[in-house]
Amino acid sequence: MRRIGTWIAAGGLLLSIAACGGGSGSSGSAGNEQQAPQEQKLSVGFVAEPANLDFTSTEGAAIPQALLVNVYEGLVKLDQDGKLVPLLAEKWEVSDDRKTYTFTLRQGVKFTNGAPFTADDVVFSFDRVKTDWKLKITSQLDVVEKVEKKDDTTAVVTLSKPSNSFMYTIATRLGAMFSRTGVSDLANAPVGTGPYKLGEWRRGDHIRLDANDGYWGTKPQVSSVTLKYFKDATAMNNALLTGGIDVISAVQAPESLQQFADPNRFETVEGSTNGEVVLSMNNGRPPFDDKKVRQAVRHAIDHRALLDTAWAGRGELIGSMVPPTDPWYEDRTGDYPYDVAKAKELLGGKTYDVKMRIPNLPYAVAAGQVVKSQLAQVGINAEIEPLEFPARWLDLVFTKADYDLSIINHVEPRDISIFANKDYYFRYDNPEFGKLLAAADEGTEQEQIDNYKAAAKLLSEDAAADFLFGFPNLIVAKKGVTGLPKNAIAESFDFTGLAKQ
Repeated sequence: MRRIGTWIAAGGLLLSIAACGGGSGSSGSAGNEQQAPQEQKLSVGFVAEPANLDFTSTEGAAIPQALLVNVYEGLVKLDQDGKLVPLLAEKWEVSDDRKTYTFTLRQGVKFTNGAPFTADDVVFSFDRVKTDWKLKITSQLDVVEKVEKKDDTTAVVTLSKPSNSFMYTIATRLGAMFSRTGVSDLANAPVGTGPYKLGEWRRGDHIRLDANDGYWGTKPQVSSVTLKYFKDATAMNNALLTGGIDVISAVQAPESLQQFADPNRFETVEGSTNGEVVLSMNNGRPPFDDKKVRQAVRHAIDHRALLDTAWAGRGELIGSMVPPTDPWYEDRTGDYPYDVAKAKELLGGKTYDVKMRIPNLPYAVAAGQVVKSQLAQVGINAEIEPLEFPARWLDLVFTKADYDLSIINHVEPRDISIFANKDYYFRYDNPEFGKLLAAADEGTEQEQIDNYKAAAKLLSEDAAADFLFGFPNLIVAKKGVTGLPKNAIAESFDFTGLAKQ
């Protein structure tokens, strides 16, 4: 057996939301001898509010952004460098054939409903992914053959074949641990093991997370975090300028950063994310079922001009569905250089009227205007239809694939695999792409890198979508707020390290 991870986790970030009128989440058990958290309160501005709190049945990034690691913890999590570190599992061992994972669980952990966390909950949580979850990404755990309880503090996961992605997958929402007695109302009353629990949810306005007094790990310094939701970037900026919030979680108008240039009042954090802002093309219906039309779109987009215009030059040009934070990233921006003449040649003199259904989020609206203008130069006339996000966009575009073009920031970690599902909203169907991903998952470390690079190259050559830019991590906070995450590599916004001086 190979021992992989022995480390004492300091704790996680947990965001919980209660029922419509708000309400208190239940505490864990008494008897935790650690000092209670200081009475620090923090308010953080966000744009996309969750429609509900159940990320097992509702697509989108807003729910895990708020809840994962903060309210719901997994066996492992990702640190700021994208490395796997223990969380509810204090260590794990992998068999020589890479098919059996034995997890030693942390003792003394309780859910906020008072139930102890044991290996039974590990079995329950993995089984629910196959029986109760309703997301397309659950296929990422199809490799799990069985999960067994060895004893209360030991769980054994057996895979059907070796998988390089398995441990990384369970650091996402798919690896969240649920209480066997705490899943009756996931949409309104999350029950987790994390350092926070739901304090109040006022729909359309804010979610307040309160420290979990029964938390097993190091208590967060901030005892109460309010997630304040804004539909307008200007309103969120004004809230920081006037003291209504302490942090802007993600700057929605990069040109507005000059408002916060006073170093005596504000500080800015700029780093990377694993988000890819994608110009989605519906490969399943005309005109984008024609590879030449998709290739014409890629040649018609001046990506540098788009980034400079729509997002003030912040972010990185990528060229495919792999961000620079992944080990198999390579610059594919040269695959389709900006070339209006080439785009017109590929279209063969034809013109098209298409519908661009985009979420009503600032980056999508800004990028959409540039894309519309650039495509018009080659004869593709796009009518922009902003959709309320998340509900309307998820329904029409993501679920029903009723669109021609769209723009969305795909923030899930290492998500190139979504193109392997022909039923995903891209409707991309190339069996060779799936074979490359399968070979990457089963192979050696070098084979994983080589095959993922080949998959990214094929995806680009097929023009399955256009990849506008890699989304930057831009955070602005009041002076004195510490512990802000430089890089947004995981799905959650981790509050556990935050403090106010």
